[in-house]
Amino acid sequence: MKAVFRVDASVEIGTGHVMRCLTLAERLRQKGAEIAFISRELPGNLNAFIESRGFFVHRLKKTDDKIEKITNHSHWLSVDWKTDLYETIAILQKQNKINWLIIDHYAIDRHWEEKVWPFVKNIMVIDDLADRKHECNILLDQNYYKNYRKRYDGIVPHHCLKLLGPQYVLLRSEFKSVKLECKKRDGHIKRILIFFGGIDLTNETAKSLEAIRLLKREDIKIDVVVGSACPHKDQIKELCGVMPNVTYYCQVNHMADLMVKADLAIGAGGTATWERLFVGLPAITIITAENQENILTALHEAGAVWNLGKSSKVCSKDIASQVSYALTNPDIVRKMSEIGKSLMGNQDKCENVLIRQLLGEDYDSN
Repeated sequence: MKAVFRVDASVEIGTGHVMRCLTLAERLRQKGAEIAFISRELPGNLNAFIESRGFFVHRLKKTDDKIEKITNHSHWLSVDWKTDLYETIAILQKQNKINWLIIDHYAIDRHWEEKVWPFVKNIMVIDDLADRKHECNILLDQNYYKNYRKRYDGIVPHHCLKLLGPQYVLLRSEFKSVKLECKKRDGHIKRILIFFGGIDLTNETAKSLEAIRLLKREDIKIDVVVGSACPHKDQIKELCGVMPNVTYYCQVNHMADLMVKADLAIGAGGTATWERLFVGLPAITIITAENQENILTALHEAGAVWNLGKSSKVCSKDIASQVSYALTNPDIVRKMSEIGKSLMGNQDKCENVLIRQLLGEDYDSN
C-alpha cells in the first residue's frame, strides 16, 4: 500500500498537523506501507524533521501568489489553491498507484479534493473545524465537542466513513508504551509540566513561569518543554536557568514519560490535550488559537480541564490563582484525572478500525 500525506507546518500553522500525520505514517509503515509527504517550505516548517524520521518529503516552494479565498484559512498555503493543486498533481503523476492521499490542511476543501481524484484511488481528510465541505472516503476528527457526532452531516458525502471523537486520537507510540505504567493519581501536586506546543507564538510559557514564581513554592518541581521552532526558546531557557527546581527541555522525544511523572499540566489545546487526557494528567489550559476555543470550553464543562480562556485575556496572576486552587483541592484534581481518561475510550480498538480501512486487504493485525 502506498500513501501520500499533504500537510504543512509553519510559525502560524503550528506543528500539530504534521506531528499527528507522522504518528499515522509510522503506524502504516509498521504494517508495510510505503509513505511519502508533500509539504511546503514555509517559515517554521518541519520538513527536515519529517525526513529525520525516515520519510521522503516532496518540498513545495513558498511563493507570493495572489490567493483566492475559498476557506477561512486559504492564506495558510501561501499560494493560490490552484497553484498548490497543480504542484501536488505534478508530484502524484510521477508516483505509481497511490492508494491513499491523506490531507491535513485547513486551507484545502472539496474544490481541491475533487480535482485530485483522478490521480489517487482514495482520499482521507483529517480535520478539526467542520467549516467547509470535503470530497473524501474517510474523515477523521479526533476532537471532543458537544455535538461531535453530527458536526459533519451534510459536509462529507454519504459514503464517507466518519471517525469522530477522542477515541480516534492519533497517539504517538511512546504513549502506547506507557499506558500500563500510568501511575494512580491521588490529586496531590508535587510536579508540574508546562508545555504550549511546538511554537508558542504568544509566549504563554514565560507567562506560566512567572505564575510559578509568584507562588513561591520551591518544593514543587517544574518541567518546561518547548519545540525547536519556538521563537522564544532562548528567553525561556534563560528564565528556567534562574528558577529553582525548574528543568528546561527542547524538542523532546519522551513527552509521555514527562506527562506520567507530572501531577498537573499547564498548556494549550491541540494534540497535547489528548495526550494529557490519555495518561490522566489534569491540566490548566489557555486558548492560543481560534480552533481550540470550542474544544477546551467543552472539556472544561465536562470537568476534564480547567480552561482559563483566550491567551490575550489571561495573565500570570490568573494562572497562579488556578494552580493555587489545584494545590488545595486534591479530590477535585483526582476526579479531573478520572474524567479525562474516561473520555478517551478504547484507543486500540478504534485505531484498528482506521488502519484496517487504510490497508484494506493488506491489513495484518500482528
